Amino acid sequence: MHPSTEPRLTPADITLAHVESLYRTYEHDLRRVRDEQRALRHGNPSLKAQLDDLEAEITYLLVRDSRPSVVVEIGSLHGWSTNWLLRALRDNAAGRLFTHDLIDNARRNVAPDLADGRWTFVSGAAQETLRDHTHEIDYLFIDAAHTARFARWFAGELFPTVRPGVPVSVHDVFHGRRPWPLSEGRVVLSWLAQRDTPHFTASRAAAPRVNAALTDLKSALGLTEQVHDGCDDPMLFFRMP
Repeated sequence: MHPSTEPRLTPADITLAHVESLYRTYEHDLRRVRDEQRALRHGNPSLKAQLDDLEAEITYLLVRDSRPSVVVEIGSLHGWSTNWLLRALRDNAAGRLFTHDLIDNARRNVAPDLADGRWTFVSGAAQETLRDHTHEIDYLFIDAAHTARFARWFAGELFPTVRPGVPVSVHDVFHGRRPWPLSEGRVVLSWLAQRDTPHFTASRAAAPRVNAALTDLKSALGLTEQVHDGCDDPMLFFRMP
């Protein structure tokens, strides 16, 4: 499938100022969702929460802001990110999530009332399940095999099917100042550089000033209690060029 040529409003760049504005706009809803996610984790001790708080919150906020009709999630593990995405769609009162993964652990950790009418789990390797897909993707979330080979697939085969301006999240890129060698992060950053496309991260290692600014803002808003104990926040965000 190819991106639609229908004219759309130009979305705001994903910058620190934009993300800060989203925290203020959706403060009340975010506070409730953080409480819900914390209760989910405490009620499911075996659930592995793969997103740290800042990157999970930014994902939620970008979904709220962009109001996607279709979100595609590649890789769900135990469903932590799936729940964040579904709560954003619920709070938008619109949109559907299509999760593609080889394992279906997420099914056990998503409440029926949250899934009903807005979630489809697609079992299988994304390279196969998204081949010749019919989604018109409005938000793309990737947290699967963190290899250069996998990244070459989605950059070469999937990205061209997503229209310009769509927000994209790629997890586990910035655990350090730079991506790991032979990783998907290296491939994605190279792909972005070739297209002169900026990216955003709240990574403590790669963007300490951004991380500190958002931490200070959360403190000012009274959003300091941790939901998840991770603090690397290695996710990469960008808008499709």
